[in-house]
Amino acid sequence: MTAGAAGTAGVTSGAFRRRLRDPRPAIGMWVATGNPYNAEICAGGGLDWLLIDGEHAPNDVRSFLAQLQAVAPYPVAPVVRPPTDDPVIIKQLLDIGAENLLLPMVESAEQAAAIVAATRYPPAGIRGVGSAFARVSRWTRVEGYLHHANDEICVMVQIESAAGLAECAAIAAVDGVDGVFFGPADLAASLGHLGRPDHPDVVEAITSAVAVVNAAGKAAGVNAFAEPLARRYLSLGVRFILVGADVTLLARGSEELAARYRDVAEKSDPTLRSGPTSPAGSAPPSPSGSTPTSGSVPASGPTPNSGSATL
Repeated sequence: MTAGAAGTAGVTSGAFRRRLRDPRPAIGMWVATGNPYNAEICAGGGLDWLLIDGEHAPNDVRSFLAQLQAVAPYPVAPVVRPPTDDPVIIKQLLDIGAENLLLPMVESAEQAAAIVAATRYPPAGIRGVGSAFARVSRWTRVEGYLHHANDEICVMVQIESAAGLAECAAIAAVDGVDGVFFGPADLAASLGHLGRPDHPDVVEAITSAVAVVNAAGKAAGVNAFAEPLARRYLSLGVRFILVGADVTLLARGSEELAARYRDVAEKSDPTLRSGPTSPAGSAPPSPSGSTPTSGSVPASGPTPNSGSATL
């Protein structure tokens, strides 16, 4: 994007939108702590993209802004997932510089088309014009922002229900949808396999849907923390994938660290219970070290990056 008279580069560039057309898969991770410090740590890790989550993580417009600012100096693409496809929220996120959006729970071509319209200035869409107040245009210091913003926004929609699967071809065909991402956790629940994102029925459904998206010439994406499953999806032509999360790295990593030195405590007091501790009143961890609501882990056992990360 051309800089304005002040010589300030714009926030957007359309880079991730172009990357999704590249046969090289983009490998990413979740940032779900709602913390810009953590976001910056992850931004420097060498991954291609970060998903800053607002559907299940404690984020709002201000915390999204802080994280976008924190990761801006790094060669990583931030993608923002708002909690809903509300056009007002989409408008706010675009104005603070979130050019890559992943919208959850999309179940029809009409819903996908409405999402695209919310990201486009008229006459192509319904996005409100407020660039004078917006970080994305550097407060109008970016020359011509209004005229090429529509070409730089990357819209990805998330299919995570049986209803969405049934409309996959129609959703992928919507003009302006750059990628279709599959959420195994909700999809598993919708297909009758709650807590089993690796169930054969779920894997087969995603496998078939990836082929549909690829045939439509769009980028297919998926969440897969178990490495064998992630590699299987990548072999099918998935072009963007999430393989970890800051919260699970911290949770499993802290548990592993505690377990490594538990023998010291047990030698001092043999009555100490082994295993990770739970907050008062909560259910104890399962034997695998994951929480009762976590997804399945590979047969080889939990790793610092395994657990429930199946959103």
